[in-house]
Amino acid sequence: MVELDGVDPDAVELIIAEGHIGARIKQLRLKRSMGLVELGQLTGLSASFLSQLETGRVVPTLRNLARLALVFGKDLSFFFQPEKQSFFRIQRKKDRVRLPQPRPANPSHVAESFGILVPDRSLGPCMAEFFPNSDVPPFEPKMYQGHEMIYMISGQLAVDFGSRKEHLEADDVAFLDAETPRSFRCASDTPATALIISMPYRSDRDLPRSGRL
Repeated sequence: MVELDGVDPDAVELIIAEGHIGARIKQLRLKRSMGLVELGQLTGLSASFLSQLETGRVVPTLRNLARLALVFGKDLSFFFQPEKQSFFRIQRKKDRVRLPQPRPANPSHVAESFGILVPDRSLGPCMAEFFPNSDVPPFEPKMYQGHEMIYMISGQLAVDFGSRKEHLEADDVAFLDAETPRSFRCASDTPATALIISMPYRSDRDLPRSGRL
C-alpha cells in the first residue's frame, strides 16, 4: 500500500482502483498543451506506456509518478488526493425557522440560521432582525476564538465592542474579534436587519500567529 503524509491510505487504494491517477496525469498534460511523445521525452517513459497509464490500463510505480511529478512541478501526494466534491445547495425561505432570542416571551431579536448549507460548519451565517424594544437588554453573543462579520441590510444597529460604541446603518459592514465582549441592540424606530456570519477557529492551524501557543 502507498503511504504518503497527509493522505488517507484507504483513499489511495480507491483512487488507484478507480483509475483517477491516469486522469490527473492527462489533465496536467493537456493543461500544458503537451503531447504524449513530448511528455515521454521529458520523463524517459514511452508514449505508449503513458497512453496506457492515462487510460487506467496500467498502474504506475512510485518511481514513474515521481518523474511525472517533477515535470509538472507537483508533490507526489497530488496524485493521491481525493477528488474535490462540488456542491450547490439551496435553503428556501419557507424552510428556515425563525427563533426568538434570547427568550420567546420577550425577545430582543429573531434569528434565522442557514449554517446547514455550509458543509463543514466552518461558518455560521444567520439573518437577525433586532426589534426596537427598549425594555429588553441588548443581545450579548457568546465569546469564542474567531471572528464575526456583520452586514447591515436595514435599520440601525448599536454595537458595543469592549469600550467602543458604534452605530451601523444599511450597507455598513463590520468585521470584529469574537473573543471580545460585545452587544447588539436596535437603534432605530423600525427593526434593524443584519446578516451575521460567525467564523470560529477550528484548529490551531487556523489561529493567527499571535494567537498560537
